[in-house]
Amino acid sequence: MTSASEPRGPVDSSRTPRYAGPATFARLPRLDQVERTDVAVVGVPFDSGVSYRPGARFGGNAIREASRLLRPYNPAQDASPFALAQVADAGDIAVNPFNINEAVETVEHAAGELLAGGARLMTLGGDHTIALPLLRAVAAKHGPVALLHFDAHLDTWDTYFGAAYTHGTPFRRAVEEGILDTSALSHVGIRGPLYGKQDLTDDAKMGFGIVTSADVYRRGADEVADQLRQRIGDRPLYISIDIDCLDPAHAPGTGTPEAGGMTSRELLEILRGLSSCRLVSADVVEVAPAYDHAEITCVAASHTAYELTTIMSRQIAAERAA
Repeated sequence: MTSASEPRGPVDSSRTPRYAGPATFARLPRLDQVERTDVAVVGVPFDSGVSYRPGARFGGNAIREASRLLRPYNPAQDASPFALAQVADAGDIAVNPFNINEAVETVEHAAGELLAGGARLMTLGGDHTIALPLLRAVAAKHGPVALLHFDAHLDTWDTYFGAAYTHGTPFRRAVEEGILDTSALSHVGIRGPLYGKQDLTDDAKMGFGIVTSADVYRRGADEVADQLRQRIGDRPLYISIDIDCLDPAHAPGTGTPEAGGMTSRELLEILRGLSSCRLVSADVVEVAPAYDHAEITCVAASHTAYELTTIMSRQIAAERAA
């Protein structure tokens, strides 16, 4: 093991080819191989809350496989995230696929344990149901958090077939439970048909602002990121990314694709523009590799998680230096 002051990084690709070596995220060490963990990459192989195409339970490991191509220096943020902080792969949270309520409780408990150990979470889903227990765990540590939700869909519906916990309801439940700072809530990438105009009315009453995918196209990533930074301020921030915020051309491997989405370039640029925000944890969900082509979706998801991890690592290093 390395000393506490020297983070252990990925396997050296000059010695072990990228297609070999450990199957962890970015070929990083496992949680049990390091003395401390600043950012824990954790999978949640759960998709029992989906309303259309299943398969996101396989998303986490598919993202890990695509992440073999990630390298240790991020030029876009001028940072080496795995040298600035100890990032480790915490494996998967084993959840009951037949009982959504039990699964939600399991994720909340496991996430809480990782956070209590001092780590920030970079979670790989799984479907968007898991955002609720993750937010519960984060709010238990930080209090109500600001939320940036990248998605084609609002995910603030009340129920599906009478079920309160699904991938379309996590943020309504989070508002009802008081774990979100309702003065700093934003959706980004919203598009496509709705069940009715009331969906938008209800969403606005909860405090959400909406940046559509068309807004991103017309206004550009820099302007959108600036608007989001102003809305978030210095609040603790949680970012939840449904990969279907991207157009199906950039993310075909997902359960509920919608035409007219953002490009992967736009998503990454917006995230880079949020590097000054106080990011306390994040997730990337709804990657369903069975519908993917040539790992297009998984590559986009792995790079998205890499940018988020870089933001957290830079902030951890800055906090230690202060």
